[in-house]
This record gives sequence, C-alpha cells and structure tokens, in this order.
Amino acid sequence: MKIKVVYEDNHIIVVEKPYGIPTQADSSNDIDMQTLVKNYVKEKYNKPGNVFIGIVHRLDRNVGGIMVFARTSKAAARLSEEIRTHRFKKTYLAKVEGVIEEKAGVFKDYLLKDEEKNMVKVVPANTPNAKEAELDYEVIKVEDKKTFVKINLHTGRSHQIRVQFASRGHALVGDTKYGKIGAKHIFLWAYKVSFKHPVKDEIMNFTLEPSRGFFSLI
Repeated sequence: MKIKVVYEDNHIIVVEKPYGIPTQADSSNDIDMQTLVKNYVKEKYNKPGNVFIGIVHRLDRNVGGIMVFARTSKAAARLSEEIRTHRFKKTYLAKVEGVIEEKAGVFKDYLLKDEEKNMVKVVPANTPNAKEAELDYEVIKVEDKKTFVKINLHTGRSHQIRVQFASRGHALVGDTKYGKIGAKHIFLWAYKVSFKHPVKDEIMNFTLEPSRGFFSLI
C-alpha cells in the first residue's frame, strides 16, 4: 500500500492517514501507519535494517487526515514535548448529528477512560484519574439536520472530540461507539497541524483537504 507524503526532510515526515488504518500495530495484525511509513523510508532511501519512525500523536483507526511522524529520536522527543505543552496545534473538520445552535464555542470537560472497554466518558472534575479536556469549535454550515464544524484541539485526550460532542447530544456522524450505527468511517478529519520544527527555528504549517468521498464541505 502506497502512502501520500505531504512533506519530508531528515527529521520529520508528514503524511495522509486514510481511515480504516490504525496508527500503530495492534491485536488485529492489520497494516498500520507506522509500518507503512517505515517501509516507505526504507525503500526510498535504501536503508538496511530497522528504520526509526517515532509516533508523536495518534488518530483513531476510523479517522483520516494529516499525521506527523518523527524520523529521529531527537525529533520525536522534541515534538512530544510540544504536544505535552500544547504548542503543537491540531485542527479538525467534523460532521455531527443535529443542529448546533451556537455558531462558535468552547467545550471544557474532565474525561475518564475505561482501558478495558476502550471507552471514555465525561465525569466530575474531582474524579480520580480524570483528565481535563478542552477544544473550541466554529460551525461551518448546517445541512440535513447535520452540522459541519471546524475544531481546534487544545488537549489531546483519547477519543476527546468524539466524547465531548456526543455528551452534548451531537455525536459524530458514523461514530458507532458514542453515537448511532451508521457509516463505515467516522466523519472526523485531521485537517491542519502547526508546530515548531524539531531542529530548525521555523514554524511548520500543513493543511490537508478531506480525501474524495470522505465528506464534502461545499
């Protein structure tokens, strides 16, 4: 399987993740993005032995869009620190159930993950092991009782966007875990990333339009 490369240099590689492919190898034994990127680098640069490709952020299996991988351990550490300190900016596009009346807003919650069930829920702030989650959104358009939104993620919690919208009665279209049974993928697209290059003193901005057939914002 060939991957679409948006940008690459000696330190990072930015690619499109199609929906249906996990970020990292899991119990399904399906091909994963980390392996695909490793194979791409190994073949293109004729590298013998193991190739280092570091995961610095993740997308759920049934979510598509732009992803950044590190090509060195130094780059991986520096990008991971940017994510930890919320300097790595991520913007998403989504289609959700129902009509969101407020044209823009901020969601702040505390989330708790059940590792056994791989489920996340909104809980009171004083719940042990709960993590603070924050995002802001802007309504792009409403169509057929569905709302298209642009989302800026301030924290990167597991299933964060899916849970925060579902808890307010606006589950993502196609999300069978937190919403209705429906499409073969979740209508959530990683649209833009912005971060400081791990080696150069330069802010990197990358935008990737939703792949054909994912959803239309026209």
